[in-house]
Formats: sequence, structure tokens, C-alpha cells
Amino acid sequence: MTEAPVIEIEDLWFSRNGEVILEGINLRVLPGDVFAILGPNGGGKTTLLKVILGLISPDRGTVRILGGLPRERRHLIGYVPQLHTFDFHYPISVREMVLSGLLGRKTGMIKTFSTADTVLADKALATLGIAHLADRAIRDLSGGEQQRAVIARALVGDPKVLLLDEPTVFVDTPTETQFYDILGNLARTMTIVMVTHDIGVIISHVTKVACLNRRLFTHDSRELTEDMIQGAYKCPVDIIAHGHPHRVLRPHPSEE
Repeated sequence: MTEAPVIEIEDLWFSRNGEVILEGINLRVLPGDVFAILGPNGGGKTTLLKVILGLISPDRGTVRILGGLPRERRHLIGYVPQLHTFDFHYPISVREMVLSGLLGRKTGMIKTFSTADTVLADKALATLGIAHLADRAIRDLSGGEQQRAVIARALVGDPKVLLLDEPTVFVDTPTETQFYDILGNLARTMTIVMVTHDIGVIISHVTKVACLNRRLFTHDSRELTEDMIQGAYKCPVDIIAHGHPHRVLRPHPSEE
């Protein structure tokens, strides 16, 4: 029996101020996938995530998340926006930041957190290996620790799907390595979609890859082909070093 897709997008179009941002997007993400969507800056990657989250509506086309509409399933989606969108100088603790991931589920003018909420936050922190930092000020953490706190914030609601927007931008190489270790662990329990402009993210944890630059180029596998790169980046694939261990490209005939 074929598995029902976690995310299913059919013939999706989205435009802003008369400019087409997403054109005829078709995408199927299956349970257990770690799906990397590559593309240049301005190619529509963040817009696609916002459509999946139900924050914006497409001009036409359909989007189904776990069989339902995005807004109906938003509580099942964890979202990690770009790190530069966070003000890490704000005077809150790590636990308080993680708890803020539950605000969307609160009703009323005054939103308070219960003991059960705190238990969820501490569980998320433990999953990311930073439970011992719960009472520290978020501004006092290292870049790698802040990144883990942001991911814990996305996990606090126990999502079935995790969306990550440029998760390795503005982090150093050791932090990036730690992130991929985390990604591998999380992939055991949830479906992951990650968007990035960095071709070097294609690593062993990724199960499928696509390229997006208004249109989506994919062939439902982890292999990054020349046609996908040329379609999305509009440049020769030879600029990419085939020998990099994190890149999945067929070698040229002369290299075989």
C-alpha cells in the first residue's frame, strides 16, 4: 500500500504585486522524509514554507498537510524561521523562549503557561541536549546553543512535521555539524522539510532533494542532477566541486 503523503501540493501558483513567485509547484513529501529544497535567494523558498504553514494562500492549486488544510493542521507543524529574525538580546530565559512556541495555542487576552506547558518545554530542551541551560538568559548562550533553543521552541508542541528556513545561515562550521547531528536524530520521529540556498547541505541525512527558483525541479530522490541545478540556478553545474563529500552529484564521464 502506498503511504499517504505528509505534504501534498498540486499545481500551486502564488504571485505578489503582479509578479509570479511560485509557478506550477507539485510536491509530495512522505512520512520519514528529510526533504531539502535548494534554491537561490529570492527563489520563493520562504514563500513556499509560508504556504505550507497556511500563513498565505495560493492564487490557485491545492495544499494538503496530513490530509487536511494547512490552517487546520498548523498545530502539527513545527517551524524554525531564519535565526536573524530572533532578537537574542531580549531579556528572557531559554525556557521562556521555548514556551513562546506554545503561544499560538493559547486563547484570551492574557496568555499564561501551565505546569504541563513547562514540562513540555523542559522535554524539548532535553531532546536538544540543553536542559541544563533552561534558566540561563538566551542572550548569554553561544550561537550553537541559541540555534538549539530555537529548534526546541519548534518542538515544544510535539509536531509531526518540522519546517526549517535556512537553518545554517550565520552559524560557524562546528555549529553546522552539530545541527546535522540533531537533524539525524529528529528524523527518526518526524518528517522534515528544510529550505536553503547552500548546495553544500546535501548530506547523508537527506533522503530527497529538489531545487526551487519559482518552479520546482525534482525527481523524487536524493540525487542532485545537472538539470535540477541548471534549471534553478541558471548556471553551469561545473562550478560545484564534485569531490565534496556532502554533495550528491554524478561525476563527469571523465571522472568515472
